[in-house]
Amino acid sequence: MESLRLEELSAATALQANSLELLPGQDAFVTPITYEHADSALDHTKTWSRVIVSGDEVVGFIRAHFDSEHLEPELRSCIWRVTVAASAQGRGVGRFAIEAAKEEAASLENSALTVVWSQGEEGPGVFFHKLGFVDTGVTAYGDQIGTLTL
Repeated sequence: MESLRLEELSAATALQANSLELLPGQDAFVTPITYEHADSALDHTKTWSRVIVSGDEVVGFIRAHFDSEHLEPELRSCIWRVTVAASAQGRGVGRFAIEAAKEEAASLENSALTVVWSQGEEGPGVFFHKLGFVDTGVTAYGDQIGTLTL
């Protein structure tokens, strides 16, 4: 895989980001219930959305939210979504995306980065644990909260 780079989500890349094909069974884990319920209450001016590009191809997407005043602590500095094309999984794209979100969170003086995921065998829990996220709770909707100290 060519070297990876981040680009801001734009009209030119949004269609590609929304069209990323996942492995069978992964669609069920794209948006945890917690995020579905909280999304409308977000201050979208504090959302950080980037595509991951290899060569000329969008191979991934990451969205994070940074709002130190959010009412729910687990949503103050959090990864909202990570999507990696099936053809690019296992090639460091997800790790690259998480590292970029960590850097952004640290630059905004956050001491931790969280992520929430739906639990299940095919879910992303193993991936987040490999990157150092530690289980720190469960949301009111039964989703797992993982926290990474920065």
